[in-house]
Amino acid sequence: MMSQKIVGYSTADYAYDLPKELIAQDPLADRSASRLLVMDRETGAVSHHVFREIPSFLKPGDCLVFNDTRVIPARLLGVKRDTGAAVEILLLKRREDHASSDGNTCVWECLVKPGKKLRPGAEVVFGAQQTTTDDGEHIRLQDSPLLTAQILETKEDGNRIVRFFYNGIWEEVLDRLGEMPLPPYITHKLSGENRERYQTVYAKHEGSAAAPTAGLHFTDTLLEQIREMGVSEAFVTLHVGLGTFRPVKVADVREHVMHTEACEISPETAEQINAARKNGGRILCVGTTSVRTLESFADEDGIVHPGKKETGIFIYPGYRFKAVDGLITNFHLPESTLLMLVSAFAGREHVLAAYAEAVRERYRFFSFGDAMLLV
Repeated sequence: MMSQKIVGYSTADYAYDLPKELIAQDPLADRSASRLLVMDRETGAVSHHVFREIPSFLKPGDCLVFNDTRVIPARLLGVKRDTGAAVEILLLKRREDHASSDGNTCVWECLVKPGKKLRPGAEVVFGAQQTTTDDGEHIRLQDSPLLTAQILETKEDGNRIVRFFYNGIWEEVLDRLGEMPLPPYITHKLSGENRERYQTVYAKHEGSAAAPTAGLHFTDTLLEQIREMGVSEAFVTLHVGLGTFRPVKVADVREHVMHTEACEISPETAEQINAARKNGGRILCVGTTSVRTLESFADEDGIVHPGKKETGIFIYPGYRFKAVDGLITNFHLPESTLLMLVSAFAGREHVLAAYAEAVRERYRFFSFGDAMLLV
């Protein structure tokens, strides 16, 4: 593994200038037509390509590690039952420890807006028609709503534990009433078939509040081409949660605390990754979430162990990688934990120089933007 030179721990060390017009607002019609900046993480040398050229940088025996989580329409817009005030609830993590034997209920940890209106005991109604009474002050909710919620408790970090009551099948109710929780820098909404453009083609296990966006560039055709080369595929699962949306607010990155996210590696996947490494293949992660998953389950010798856990791993310069040899990733927000992870892997100065080059070359940034390959 490449040795890492520890740089300053200031959050400001990860700032860079980005013209607003370079923030991609919509996905490309052809996933694999996005641009690809390839960087040698030892030297910092870069070259410019199209993503569908990615096979030319892979070798037989390599193993690509994908995060097969699937984004759920986790943004719910409703009203308080007593006042009719508009509220927003973002589903973050299903809480099995609050499981109930009652049918048609489930409990989630959620981010709520506005927080002051949603204290424990508050009730929220979704998907119900509403009218104002004659006095103009009270709200009357019509019909039987598909979904209601009650705030159970407030966590120390401000998140809420919420119990939902629904009619029918939870996934169908969510698909009907929920919206895709796109990051705040994307102002366009996705609806109908367009929702699938915020999913990877291999998305399988539902539970994420955001997509593992590095995987959005792969098509079924491209994956088949890679398989035919003798490159293996391994799938891990990390359900992307609040950490994706929460900025680093401390001046010293070592004081930042990551929120935990559920992740899992099956015995078959662990065996596959370990076999590839033993046989001399490189382990190339598709996305920072795949990196965080592997590093959460790897021992000091780089052996990946199967398991299921909540991980709060925070990777920044000075971290010694144990299980990852290469990384495919998008361009990340300034001063974000994702940019810090990439800087830990390839060197902060190399990464920021590559970002400056990408800006000059008018690459598209963030979730629907272009990609980097770091090897």
